[in-house]
Amino acid sequence: MTIQTTYTQARAGLAKLLDIVNHDHEVVVIQCRREEDVAMIAASKLESLMETAYLLHSPANAERLLSALSHALKGEGSTQSLETLKCEVNLES
Repeated sequence: MTIQTTYTQARAGLAKLLDIVNHDHEVVVIQCRREEDVAMIAASKLESLMETAYLLHSPANAERLLSALSHALKGEGSTQSLETLKCEVNLES
């Protein structure tokens, strides 16, 4: 759910809005009269969105990820331990 508010209301209730964003993980859109509206989201959520956008930026990578997700949702494939995977990709620690 997205909460919309005006700049004036956001300024007056900033502490409450920060609590809503941090504790309820809501997105707050602040409407500005002469500028583009802005969104306030938790930094961790922004980081996650940016990472997802980066991973999906390459069409080939996006296709591989979506294909893997599709297979996983269908219960296809096999599971591996982290240690086995590390050995497979030469990341032994």
